[in-house]
Amino acid sequence: MKPDIEIAQGTPLSPIADIAAALGLSSDDVIPYGKYKAKVNHRLVKKMAGKAGGKVILVTAISPTPAGEGKTTTSVGLADALHAMGKNVVLALREPSLGPVFGIKGGAAGGGYAQVVPMEDINLHFTGDLHAIGAANNLLAAMVDNHIFQGNALGLDPRRITWKRCVDMNDRQLRYLTDGLGGKANGTPREDGFDITVASEVMAVFCLASDLADLKARLARIVVGYTYAGTPVTAGQIGAAGAMAALLKDAFDPNLVQTLEHTPALIHGGPFANIAHGCNSVIATRLAQKLGDYVVTEAGFGADLGAEKFLDIKCRLAGLAPSAAVIVATVRALKHHGGCPKEELGVPNLTYLEKGSANLLRHIANLRNGFGLPVCVAINAFPTDSAEEQNFLRMLCKKLNVPCVVSEVFAKGGEGGKALAEAVLGVLDERPIQHPYAIDAPLDEKILAVARKIYGAKDVAWTAAAKKQLGELAANGFDRLPVCIAKTQYSFSDDAALLAAPEGFTMTVRELRLSAGAGFVVAVMGNIMTMPGLPKKPAAEGIDVDENGVISGLF
Repeated sequence: MKPDIEIAQGTPLSPIADIAAALGLSSDDVIPYGKYKAKVNHRLVKKMAGKAGGKVILVTAISPTPAGEGKTTTSVGLADALHAMGKNVVLALREPSLGPVFGIKGGAAGGGYAQVVPMEDINLHFTGDLHAIGAANNLLAAMVDNHIFQGNALGLDPRRITWKRCVDMNDRQLRYLTDGLGGKANGTPREDGFDITVASEVMAVFCLASDLADLKARLARIVVGYTYAGTPVTAGQIGAAGAMAALLKDAFDPNLVQTLEHTPALIHGGPFANIAHGCNSVIATRLAQKLGDYVVTEAGFGADLGAEKFLDIKCRLAGLAPSAAVIVATVRALKHHGGCPKEELGVPNLTYLEKGSANLLRHIANLRNGFGLPVCVAINAFPTDSAEEQNFLRMLCKKLNVPCVVSEVFAKGGEGGKALAEAVLGVLDERPIQHPYAIDAPLDEKILAVARKIYGAKDVAWTAAAKKQLGELAANGFDRLPVCIAKTQYSFSDDAALLAAPEGFTMTVRELRLSAGAGFVVAVMGNIMTMPGLPKKPAAEGIDVDENGVISGLF
């Protein structure tokens, strides 16, 4: 089959004005960014407040593996299948980060014949949203250091500045550095560092804000550091919130594009799911609900990370509730969880598959029994799958009364997702979300509840530093916020080597990071980096552009 980029470049696109018109949008509602991209006025959500919201379908997955799962591809193909069936559906996805695009993971526009387009634009700069977020982040950083330089009226302790600068690129050289060197005229020397833009709290704030007023209020609540006396200092006290919101004003409007089959798609925001909540923006999801009868959206990484945060953070804060959840699995990935060597993943083997399917079963149990959601399973088909292996997974799910269908959207687009679409429509139901913890429970109880009820852990241990931070958060009134656990995406535990569905393990809270503007506390378990590095052979080495401006090598 052709590379993704050749498929995308060879498919005729509809003018974005036609996509907008099909959604009932007027020219006053849409701000074109060329022929095939546009922004949609976010204020439409309030203008359409009286309109009933469409049903939300959450697409999540088993725990990721190097063998691949295809969550975004499945989301796109499911939306195309519903569209082909005559349903009024809108796709809502996150924006890609340049770091993974040029690194090893690749972009986030789907794959094969289930893509959002123009895929080159979406993966490279798009409408500039991530650059605006980076600029807002770095404006705050500059104003923090300038405040110290200009006399430090707030008494900020330079050793306790928690706010970092950011750049949307994988650059390990920037993780830890010392800046402000060169004498008194060039700032105050201090230890500093960079995060990747999608790990910035500004991104999390951007994706959870309900309108511009809420955005500015959340930005003002961001804690940038602490005084010598241990009192938190906010972006509002620094005087940065208004200017930051001004930088984000245009970016806050969701981006409208289309799939290869002309299904409308809103792509907006992109927080990492092992650092933040891993979902597209609240404003884009709400807008999609107003414009469509069905909304297909996704959450990052496996259901233990992305879906848990989607349900416990985004849904709680935004008043959302999905009507169904789709768990994407592949035969290859489940065999990897069963201990299959990488070179044998394409060889049929029911022993490895049966052992690894414990991972799928726990994700099903978490979503169906833990959160109370209707669930169906999508087997993202690979050419190396055997009919016997696919049938094993179908029979496994049938015993649980969970629909399980083979999805061929990568090779066939919407046509390959019709069985999945029918299965999803068959399980849709309106139910309240069952949460693993009460919102007003102490922070340590919330972390323990997620670790036990979602991950399967026996207990949670705390480092001395994390225990001290817990006391400081409680003293400053932040311990009743939702918890956002940062851990490896490859395992239910905080140890990437523990595959399938481990039990009886103890997880360790290494550090607590306050995201007061976003409205949650990040509990860091294991060695989590907020600035990735490039691999030995980065994807960037294979990307090029010719004299006509045609890009190649982008997957």
